[in-house]
Amino acid sequence: MAPADKNNLWGGRFSGAVDPEFERFNCSFSFDRRLFQADIVGSVAHCEALAAAGVLTTEEASQINSALAEIRERGLADPAYLTEMQAEDVHSFVEARLTEIVGDLGRKLHTGRSRNDQVATDLRLWLRAEIDQLGQLLRDTQVALVDLAESNLSAVIPGYTHLQRAQPILFAHWCLAYLEMLARDHERLIETRRRVNVMPLGSAALAGTSHPIDREAVARGLGFDSVSRNSLDAVSDRDFCVEFAGTASLIMMHLSRLAEDIILYATAEFGFFELSDAVATGSSLMPQKKNPDSMELVRGKAGRVFGHLTSLLVTMKGLPLAYNKDMQEDKEAVFDTVDTVAGSLAVTATVLRNLRVNENRALEAATHGYLNATELADYLTRKGIPFREAHETVGRVVVRAIERGVELNDFSLEELQEIAPQAGADVFAALSLEQTLATKSQTGGTSRDQVKQALAAAKARLLS
Repeated sequence: MAPADKNNLWGGRFSGAVDPEFERFNCSFSFDRRLFQADIVGSVAHCEALAAAGVLTTEEASQINSALAEIRERGLADPAYLTEMQAEDVHSFVEARLTEIVGDLGRKLHTGRSRNDQVATDLRLWLRAEIDQLGQLLRDTQVALVDLAESNLSAVIPGYTHLQRAQPILFAHWCLAYLEMLARDHERLIETRRRVNVMPLGSAALAGTSHPIDREAVARGLGFDSVSRNSLDAVSDRDFCVEFAGTASLIMMHLSRLAEDIILYATAEFGFFELSDAVATGSSLMPQKKNPDSMELVRGKAGRVFGHLTSLLVTMKGLPLAYNKDMQEDKEAVFDTVDTVAGSLAVTATVLRNLRVNENRALEAATHGYLNATELADYLTRKGIPFREAHETVGRVVVRAIERGVELNDFSLEELQEIAPQAGADVFAALSLEQTLATKSQTGGTSRDQVKQALAAAKARLLS
């Protein structure tokens, strides 16, 4: 039997060669090379900690750090540098490259460190930076919503419940609804980042390190808020990945709902929106088609992220302490979640900036279909009628209107008074579109003044 590969980080215990099929199955370098820069950063910090602890001399630490800088520069400058060497994972790749440059000195770097705490540290460093990028993309999407609202301040659309026309609302109010959802998503990202930003380095394989490494100093150098309090927990849990996937799933849920609205409102049946050619596609068969593929893809990719959340939960649910190789499955789920959310946010912002509102079509829909029926009921309550009685009365008025094929505003005062004798000459002013909007003047309502205030507040928050 062939001897074990000396480049393996774990080869000393083994005298036989690894089965080639299992070796391919075991390797993660094809995807965890995304942690390359994070691994270099973490390795430099660990090198400095070893020097401070007296494990490495100043000269040895200088040689190692210089070599790590060279590896990083070559990896960033030449993608082939990362593919021309066979490696089990990114950690063994970096160590092999290091020993190429400094010889056996490179093997000293792993003193007091396990791949278990190394990979946990790398993943947290990488994810922390990605969360910051996603936060900016969320902000950009919110800005696009504010800009769209401000450029269509006069537009009115029907508000829906059960996908049935309910009450008229300002289009800007619709935009602000999604802005609020994304604002909560941004808050969740910040909270998730706080729990990601805990340093596991120094936990070693599971029991902690026996070398006098100043973990708090290493954490400060790497920008971590704190160090892990338990070595078993630090190397064996991926709840920060699960939490991130959960936060990402909520972002995608909100983007999917926004996409669904845009898809619906861009249909000929609704006709409220038109997507520009920049974010729509055509049909290979039907020349007249303009398809909202951009939003359909966002809607579809939400399920992809939900699947990653489920896979992470299922992977972790039955693992005993401490580290298990099952946890290698965390990375592809997290990596693809980041990519999918980032792409979906960027495309959504682009769609919003390329969206035209058909104000006339939306206004027609907002003023037909008895959307002011609730306003008539509220009018009657102001005349002293209990709401339930007013609700029933207006229901009869609507039935009469349907029978006649008219809107509530089309009745004469006498006709209205046959069913609602309390109605006065001021009833038609109360039923007007502008009055229907104006009465929703409490905080969070769709009156023009409230929406303008909400937009100003949203802009101030985004600038803070």
